[in-house]
Amino acid sequence: MSKATNGNGTGSEILISSDSHVMEPSDLLATRVAPSYRDRAPRFPQLNVGESFQTHPGGQDPNCRIKEMETDGLSAEVLYPTYLLPHFAMDDAKLQQACFRAYNDWLIDYCKVAPNRLVGIAAISVYDIDEAVEELERCARAGMKGSIIWQAPHPDLPFHSDHYNKFWAASQEMNMPVNLHILTGHGYHKQGLNKKGVESYRGSVNLKLKEITDAFFELIFYGVLDRYPSLKFVSVENEVGWLPFMLQQWDYYYRRFRGVNPPPIDKDPSEYFYRQIFATFFRDTVGGHNLEWWGSDNCMWSNDYPHGNSTWPESRKYIERNLGHLPGEIRVKLLCANVAKLYDIEIAQPVSQQGQMR
Repeated sequence: MSKATNGNGTGSEILISSDSHVMEPSDLLATRVAPSYRDRAPRFPQLNVGESFQTHPGGQDPNCRIKEMETDGLSAEVLYPTYLLPHFAMDDAKLQQACFRAYNDWLIDYCKVAPNRLVGIAAISVYDIDEAVEELERCARAGMKGSIIWQAPHPDLPFHSDHYNKFWAASQEMNMPVNLHILTGHGYHKQGLNKKGVESYRGSVNLKLKEITDAFFELIFYGVLDRYPSLKFVSVENEVGWLPFMLQQWDYYYRRFRGVNPPPIDKDPSEYFYRQIFATFFRDTVGGHNLEWWGSDNCMWSNDYPHGNSTWPESRKYIERNLGHLPGEIRVKLLCANVAKLYDIEIAQPVSQQGQMR
């Protein structure tokens, strides 16, 4: 894992983003899926640099990305898709499998440019669990460090069902964290609830939060984490300020009613969270205040590059604003140590904002 121990100010600290993104080429799926799927494979928007999410060339060009990371002082980034995210809501299981495999092939090639800096997360279709395990194993052999599955499951496949057992077991055995990212699966965005005037705000906050709390509730209260004690999950881009309150409430009601209505767990819900769940943040002032007393072992900073709301190229300024009050040893955990340990990332020393190794 990272050897970062310097807590003497953000300017000299190692930064690893736990949530950054690639920008998939327009024809990625159409040119890479099996021929039988090419007429149905989605095409992504073709953007010029500076348009919409494509704010920097490094989204598609890994060589440019390394230079842009150095501009922001980052040593490594954990990489998620952009345009693929809505397609976790596909109803055609075979088409989804083919598209995700094509994306994974492209991301594997992208990360080969700098495998110690570009940390690939494999997109896994979980309609067919045997196929999901096979693809997870293939991507792990290729050097990818975890999986992203839907955050909002298909209504017929809730997370507490036995459907996922082989995938949970394989992820645990291979030490591949399962990542749940906003805007994935059969949730509010699929229903169009994020596009209707004032109601869009309900989607961006209330409904988004409901999806991740429901996911964690099922994984904890139905005993998934109890049965797979080394399995790790990550909440991605859901922020962290809300978490200590939710855990407090879950613990309170578990202790109050477990005698008359016992769930299939024997520990406080928060214990499972602290043991097995991690969460990313990047623009969360409330979370920054909480982190002085809560969450330093489970939370991970991110910059959301290259999207328009990324903190690039001024990440250190935002880190100082939101985390500068924290002791150095806590900042080290949040900025690099937690994510390096979780994904087994080897980073030896920090990178300056001029791209020079210290």
